[in-house]
Amino acid sequence: MTVAVLAPAIARPEANARDPYIIPQTGYSPDPVRPSKEHPFGTTEQQYDLFYGMVWGTRTAFKVALMVVASAVTVGILLGGAAGFYGGWVDEVLMRFTDVILAFPDLVLAVVIVAVTGPSLEHVMYSVMAVSWPSYARLMRGDVLSVKERDFVAAARALGASDARILLRHIVPNAIYPVLVVASLSMGRIVITAAALSFLGLGSPVGYADWGQLISLSRNWILGSSGNPFAYWHTVAIPGAAIFLFVLGWNLLGDAVRDILDPRQK
Repeated sequence: MTVAVLAPAIARPEANARDPYIIPQTGYSPDPVRPSKEHPFGTTEQQYDLFYGMVWGTRTAFKVALMVVASAVTVGILLGGAAGFYGGWVDEVLMRFTDVILAFPDLVLAVVIVAVTGPSLEHVMYSVMAVSWPSYARLMRGDVLSVKERDFVAAARALGASDARILLRHIVPNAIYPVLVVASLSMGRIVITAAALSFLGLGSPVGYADWGQLISLSRNWILGSSGNPFAYWHTVAIPGAAIFLFVLGWNLLGDAVRDILDPRQK
């Protein structure tokens, strides 16, 4: 988080740069350059500065994770809450549609959506959101089915509260905690999925500060160069380590949130 906030100070964009997320390029050589004083993390092939890409890629990772999770959670709460609260045909229609989405592997469906809409980071976020909301919807539905049978809901209904007020004021606040825990644990998975799409060439354009794009630029050097398998280790190890630490951090945070919100831990 600190790196993302201080990105303009840590890796200052060029004065004439139109987009700070575009990585400075010092040449067009296909061979990467090892870490040096001028380039602390070295360069990728086509001479993109790896340090700059890593710093601004942190902002990209947070932007993708936060926007996708926020959108998916909102859709999941609305659809899952409506399905659990109203039941009947509303529940049947919404849950069968949810089952259809869940029947497809997440990554495969995301790839299809991006392939149809066209490669871009925005389309990656839309596609990942489209395959992420069903899990939140099913979780929210199950909790709503339990909460709506409690006495305080019956009391609110007896006092003449509308369905919208009962759902939004009384049921959702008491059923949302498991969804928040899953959302915090999903932040890392979202970044991995977005990085995978960028690695496949379906995400951000070449030269954009995105960890998946940086690993894509290292694909020719994953096994090293002829005669020295570790000649350009930095092109793979540094972006991979950043993704690993990002995912690990959010998983640890998710575990902490679960412990805080789990009543059995009280």
